[in-house]
Amino acid sequence: MASPEEDFPRGDTSKKTDGSKPAVRHVEPDNLFQTFDTEENNKKRKITKEGDRKDAKKQKSSKEVSLKLNTAKTVDILHLKDIKVGMLVLGCVKQVTDFEVVVSLPSGITGFLPVTNISESYKKMLCRQLDLDNDTEEIFSLPHLFQPGMLVRCVVSSLGTTKGGYMSIKLSINPKEVNRGLSVESLKAGMVLSGCVESIEDHGLLIDIGVSGTRTFLPKPKSCQVSAKQTAEYKVGQYVTCLLEEVKNNGRIIRVSVNPTTVAQACATAQHGWTLSSLLPGLLVNAEIEKVTKNGLVLKFLASFTGTVDFLHMESERAASYSPGDNVKACVLYVQPSTRLVALSLLTHLLKPGSLLEPVLSDRVGEVVEGCRLMSVHNSSGAILELPEKTVVFVHKNYLQEVNVSLDLNKIKTAPSHVCRIMDFSPLEQMHTASLRKTIIESPFLTYQDLKLGQFLEGTVSSVQSTGMIVKMNSHIKGLVPSLHFADVILKNPEKKYSVGSKVKCRVLTVDPASRKLLLTRKKTLLDSTLPLIRSYGEAKKGKVSHGYIVCVKDFGCIVHFYGDVKGLVPVQELGTEPMVHLQQMFYVGQVVKVKVLSCNVEKENLILSFSDVVDTEGNSTKENLQECNVETGTKVEARIVKKLPHVLEVSILPEETPALLPTSHLSDHISNCTLLWEALKEGAVVSNAVCLSSKKKTVILTKKPTVVAALEDGFAAREFSNLQVGMQLVGWVKNIMPYGVFVEFPYGLVGLAPKSAMSDMFVTSTEDIFQVGQTLLAKVTNLDEEKHRVLVSLKVSDVSTGEEDSLGRLVQGLQERRTVAKMMSSRDDLKLSELLCSLTVGQKLKVTVGAVNDDGSATFVGDELPGVTILAKKYHLTGVTVAAGVKVTVVVLHADLHALQVHVSLAPNLVGKKKSLEVGSTLSATVQYVDGDFAVVSLGEKGHLTVVHKTVHLNEVFGFESEKLAVGNTLSVTVKDPSCEELGGLPLVSRATPCECPQVSAHNRSAQAYRIGDVVTGTVKVIRPLSVLLSLPDNVSGTIHVSQVQEVVSPGSYPTSSLKKGSTVTAKVIGCRDMTAHNFLPISHPMFKSTMPELTILPSIMEGNASIHDAKEARKLNRYHFGDEVTCYVSKYNLQKKYLEVEVTSYISGTVDLLVMTLDNKKAKHPEKIYNVGQALRAKVAGHSSKRQRLSLSLTDVYSLTPGAVTLGIVQKVVAHSGLVVSLPFHRSGFVSLMDLADTYKPNPLNNFMVGTIIRCCVVGEDNSSLQLSLRPSRVKPTSAPPVKDAEVASIDDLKEGQLVRGYVTSVGQHGIFIRLSRSITGLVRYQRVTCYFVKDRSLYAEHIQLSHLCTTKVLSVNKEKGQVELSLLPQDTGKPDILPESLGLPLRLSEKEREKKRKRTLSESEQVRTLPQSQCKKKDVKSEENDSGVEVLFQEEETKQKKAEPRKKAQPARLQVPGGFSWDVSLSSLQPATAEKDEDSSDAEEASAQAQRKSKKDKQLEKQQEEKRLSQLENELMDPNLRPQNANAFERLVLSSPDSSLVWLQYMAFHLQATEIEQARAVAERALKTISFREEREKLNVWVALLNLENLYGSEESLKKVFERALQYCEPLPVYQQLADIYINSNKHREAEMLYKNMAKRFREDRAMWLSYATFLLKQGQNDAVHALLQRALKSLSNKEHVDLIAKFSQLEFQYGDVERGKSMFDRTLSNYPKRTDLWSVYIDLMIKHGTQKEVRDLFDRVIHLSVAVKRIKFFFKRYLEYEKKNGTAASVQAVKEKALQYVETKGSAVAS
Repeated sequence: MASPEEDFPRGDTSKKTDGSKPAVRHVEPDNLFQTFDTEENNKKRKITKEGDRKDAKKQKSSKEVSLKLNTAKTVDILHLKDIKVGMLVLGCVKQVTDFEVVVSLPSGITGFLPVTNISESYKKMLCRQLDLDNDTEEIFSLPHLFQPGMLVRCVVSSLGTTKGGYMSIKLSINPKEVNRGLSVESLKAGMVLSGCVESIEDHGLLIDIGVSGTRTFLPKPKSCQVSAKQTAEYKVGQYVTCLLEEVKNNGRIIRVSVNPTTVAQACATAQHGWTLSSLLPGLLVNAEIEKVTKNGLVLKFLASFTGTVDFLHMESERAASYSPGDNVKACVLYVQPSTRLVALSLLTHLLKPGSLLEPVLSDRVGEVVEGCRLMSVHNSSGAILELPEKTVVFVHKNYLQEVNVSLDLNKIKTAPSHVCRIMDFSPLEQMHTASLRKTIIESPFLTYQDLKLGQFLEGTVSSVQSTGMIVKMNSHIKGLVPSLHFADVILKNPEKKYSVGSKVKCRVLTVDPASRKLLLTRKKTLLDSTLPLIRSYGEAKKGKVSHGYIVCVKDFGCIVHFYGDVKGLVPVQELGTEPMVHLQQMFYVGQVVKVKVLSCNVEKENLILSFSDVVDTEGNSTKENLQECNVETGTKVEARIVKKLPHVLEVSILPEETPALLPTSHLSDHISNCTLLWEALKEGAVVSNAVCLSSKKKTVILTKKPTVVAALEDGFAAREFSNLQVGMQLVGWVKNIMPYGVFVEFPYGLVGLAPKSAMSDMFVTSTEDIFQVGQTLLAKVTNLDEEKHRVLVSLKVSDVSTGEEDSLGRLVQGLQERRTVAKMMSSRDDLKLSELLCSLTVGQKLKVTVGAVNDDGSATFVGDELPGVTILAKKYHLTGVTVAAGVKVTVVVLHADLHALQVHVSLAPNLVGKKKSLEVGSTLSATVQYVDGDFAVVSLGEKGHLTVVHKTVHLNEVFGFESEKLAVGNTLSVTVKDPSCEELGGLPLVSRATPCECPQVSAHNRSAQAYRIGDVVTGTVKVIRPLSVLLSLPDNVSGTIHVSQVQEVVSPGSYPTSSLKKGSTVTAKVIGCRDMTAHNFLPISHPMFKSTMPELTILPSIMEGNASIHDAKEARKLNRYHFGDEVTCYVSKYNLQKKYLEVEVTSYISGTVDLLVMTLDNKKAKHPEKIYNVGQALRAKVAGHSSKRQRLSLSLTDVYSLTPGAVTLGIVQKVVAHSGLVVSLPFHRSGFVSLMDLADTYKPNPLNNFMVGTIIRCCVVGEDNSSLQLSLRPSRVKPTSAPPVKDAEVASIDDLKEGQLVRGYVTSVGQHGIFIRLSRSITGLVRYQRVTCYFVKDRSLYAEHIQLSHLCTTKVLSVNKEKGQVELSLLPQDTGKPDILPESLGLPLRLSEKEREKKRKRTLSESEQVRTLPQSQCKKKDVKSEENDSGVEVLFQEEETKQKKAEPRKKAQPARLQVPGGFSWDVSLSSLQPATAEKDEDSSDAEEASAQAQRKSKKDKQLEKQQEEKRLSQLENELMDPNLRPQNANAFERLVLSSPDSSLVWLQYMAFHLQATEIEQARAVAERALKTISFREEREKLNVWVALLNLENLYGSEESLKKVFERALQYCEPLPVYQQLADIYINSNKHREAEMLYKNMAKRFREDRAMWLSYATFLLKQGQNDAVHALLQRALKSLSNKEHVDLIAKFSQLEFQYGDVERGKSMFDRTLSNYPKRTDLWSVYIDLMIKHGTQKEVRDLFDRVIHLSVAVKRIKFFFKRYLEYEKKNGTAASVQAVKEKALQYVETKGSAVAS
């Protein structure tokens, strides 16, 4: 800042004396350039004058030497070493991310601007957003605030070093740091400064320029400024370059402009008082060239500053023409305060502040250019090269040679041409930077732009994380290898394979140069792939085969990703031709696949691929020709065998001949039978009772496994992954055996994995010999992976249960299959087997001859009836028998092998002898005689009977050792079930009783396994739960009874388990078992510890044997429940998240009840969790199966289908304006409610009472296009208790009669009239002549003043039933209601036809009378036709006619105007009526009355005159009476004319219209008031605004209220308007809107104490006491410290009035303990305690206050109050005590004074 001497110079020049230094103007000390220039110039003049340079050098003082250090000796570009913290520099935004901005600095240097260095206001917004999670303050990210190419003034905030050793420059554009050299006094109009938007106000923007003590305001744009749209786009934190237009109050108030033209023309001048500390980059200055050097220019500017321009910032066209003394316009480039260096730029594109630089990036980066010519070399900077296309690039001196190689400039200069590589682009210089280093030129890639998709790269691992691996290619490029691409398979421990520093080879997957993102892959298949790449949709040609990787697996197919952003879909039908399981099990994310392109739409980027077409289809011609099939899974079919393959039968489903496959392993549950059946079947044979196992577009798989078929029929198969539940038991078969476990396949393509540990109860060392592929198994779901759709199952016998009946059924089925095989083979001609051999059965006796006795002890026999068949008896079967060759013996058949033509027999005496009878239920010891496949032949003790049993008791039973398997001679215990079973061909049916084993079974659980289904047990009730009862059984075993098994007949609402008492003894029957997790051991030591608990029942029907256990099993099947069946269910819990009630029907079947069918009471539905209790019995109707197969969808309202007449609950899904409601209904249906069906009594704005999410009760009245028509009328939803119907439902057009009055809602205003909806299907038309009694010339008035959905009463004029048309009328004389158009419009009346006819006749008669008069007394006039006249025009014609008729009668005096009685001149035209209309409407009667008036006597005339004067006097008195309220609109008009600035008058006028329900007129009055009241009367205008807000709140919409509120904010002080609207919301019980408004006020008026108190009052009245405490903390942070005490005191008072009195007391106590001398607060506290506290508390408070160390007069005041309180509320003793305390106080004070 210049000194006062500069501002007020005292002379032209300073006086000089010989031998003395020239006088120098006193300037600010830090501006040393001016001092040095003055010294240097004077010194040169002195040397020239004396001619002796050596003497001049000797005369230099030490001060002159120091000043010389500040001169610019050399001109150089900006180097990294020159950058210091605090340096001011001009930058260009190059790239913007969410958290930082990349800024390009001079000489190609790059800096980074963090999000926290924008401005103070933006930083505070970020902090508030982090501190307050519920804050709704909108914060814009950096991409919204900055654009690439924007010029910004920066300051270097810090310097750092990256991991690679490079310098990192952190910048800041915070105005407080950039403009730190400025002060309030230094601000001048015309300066150009940078700032950031601080806040957005109603009339403009507050700009933060970083100068404390100033308020900078950018007003709203005018016509000459920026457009309103541009100003509206400004956001808080946005960077702006502004011109100071006006500086007021010594710099405290500043008005700025951001007009680009104005800012670009503004130059810094010396009058602005710039100093070195305040000089800013980006300023435009007028400079003079002082010196021209090889490396640039030295300029002089602002009269005292010296700056440099390097060669990069000189215009290349004028570089050779610059000379000293030239005047140029320059831009300040950077200012280095530490070295006092100022750099300038002469580049044209930098001389336009506010404009965007283009381009910012270049596509040529990375390009290698040959044939470059050296233009100039600057030793300290670098070189300029000219490319072949005549553009120039800059090569920094560090890139002129290789690293660690000395620079040889002569070699560079003598080279004829150079090869360079473009490295970057500098936006400030608009020039490329290049390198001559050979290593950089020969590098395969320099930037991300050089990388190509599919390119092979080799890099170094820099870090390995679980999410991915960072690979560094060079110093500038690094890429990410996602964890998905570590290898072809997913690696769990990638750190074991990759280590930091190791070299890896990768392939480019995707590259984004703009965001510098590179994704790589390490998948070996992709690295080794030789197939052509697909890098764009254009390369995806039809038939092309390439590698890709799966990124998504869905039910509709797989999505495969290629290189770049190319993705394609493999539909499910193209996944393969082989049978395959669920997609999520066959494919996984990250899997590399080979695909073939089927089709590609490049424009839509739609790519369809195929897996199946890639697979070699040789030998699968049959499969290629498979046709599409629509056979559903679970359907029974008949199929004809087409071809027999080793492992599959190709069949054709009859009768459509649909191709299908029947795997060999699916011919039977018994693996040994599968081979026999395959051998027995021949091509052309028909297979019956096969079931479709899975159906795909090209493959149908069939099965004949009886167990699988039964599961499909009974509904025990899960259809999809979502149906699976942990604990579910499924029937499946072995699909594949792997070393780590067994894959089990289930129907519908589901696959589960049984790990090695879950395959058996025994320890499994190898998985190979445990199960066979295709073997039928039972599996229990143990774990589900929802994300990857993976299933883990257990095959342990202890985990899966099966009944004895199932085991015996499988045995019978297996033996029947064997008999079928024998029968089929006997009928085959090619085998030629004897009928006797095929008919042999176990136990059959034969007469044979001993053929030979072998060395091993076995013997062979010959049978005459079995030629060619070997009859063999093993040594074991000859025990105790001596045989010799040729002897005939009797043998017993053990097994007949039809394929080997062998018969195995036994000669055991007990088998050959006579058989003994068997008893049912007897337990015998059986001996194994023969083992064949899955079966074993056993002999039953000494009874002589043979029979067949399974080798294994359970489907999943396995053996750890060979010795454990059944072998000949082994014994086992069996129980006889049937001595002679027909299904077994007369053999005994026995069951094996082998208890299941469990790996970690407690002692009592081993006893539990002794209980079998059907056993009757006695136990003691141990625990009673709502849904089950726990019994204590003998041997320390526990059993459970489900609630459904307690009572036979259950009454709704009861709790069946409560009928049992704890400790009572009950008898129950075992109906099953249930696996329970035991908690006897720690889970970490016994993770699989489980116990089996018997499932019991005490139902009499099962206990007494009336119902079998089979019936109990049938109850487990879902298909036994049909649509509409009534069931008894029991409440489990209410699922709040999914909004349904979970119930249990049986222990195996559960159900869900949707919220909308739980009850018909919409009030109860608001709290559904409270309707029913756990264990409560309910009657429900079956509405179907839910999405999960194992659950029923139930209804508790007897509504299980939405048919007409059904009443149910619904949820409002959408409110359609002027139309109705869209309602969500149960069972995934939706419906629509018309306006006419909302209520039995129509109301205005009927949709205002409904919000989205409201639960309503509705009735289904019809269905239209799959959408249900609903009604909310009480007469339909509650017909018994509904009130009388006012607006009856119009069901059809037959219900309408002519003359009938009906109400309806306006649907639309059309060309011919107004359409009114009378019902959901009937709409009537009101033609315009029947709409209003006013004459409306402009029909647009109808659309303006008649709102849609307006409720109106109409009269039916005509009904056309054939065309379905109804014509209506809205005229007041038809409906008896007010006119639909307001009177305030001032429209003329439309006369009726009758009135027009009478006036026409009267006019004609008057015309005839006029024609009889002399011509001199009558005048011509034109009369309009009837069609074109209006009521008002006819009225005026009538008046004119009267006047002309009166003229000839009174020739002696001038004609006088006759004013009819009752007419007033202050009545508007709209209220004009024909003369004497009050007495008689007929005009002829009016003429007669006029004639009679003329014939009145003189006395009558005088009397009439007196009455008229009396009436006028009374009218004047009424007008003069200020207390008399006007009764009509005219009186109000006179009143507002007399008091135009009185808001009270205007509000009364509005109230007058509102009482008449004239809403529009009231709005019009309010608008007139706002225009009429003087702008000085701010309070009066505010009253009108408040009234208008009230009106819109009561009668308008939210949008209209919002518009009025926004207008009021523009014309009034914002805070009172906010407060008034909040009060309006509170008074109208709109608490949610009020709270939102207060939240906005807390942000906008945070420094206003009254606002915080009002907000706190509102919260306390709402009962939000905790929120008030948080609000107080916010208020204390926002207000200054001096206001804190009063604020806390006010909050304490509010707590006393509306909140918690105890909290108020504690707040007052804390405050007064810190400020004990605030006697005003003590007084308030005492008042509040007298009102809200007890007498003891008040006395204690008085005792505290009278002992304060304050002035005596204040203590005297409190003693007086204390005494008054005791006189009013105390006793004589208490009064005396106060007096004594006062006396004691006086004595104490007196003694203190005396001492």
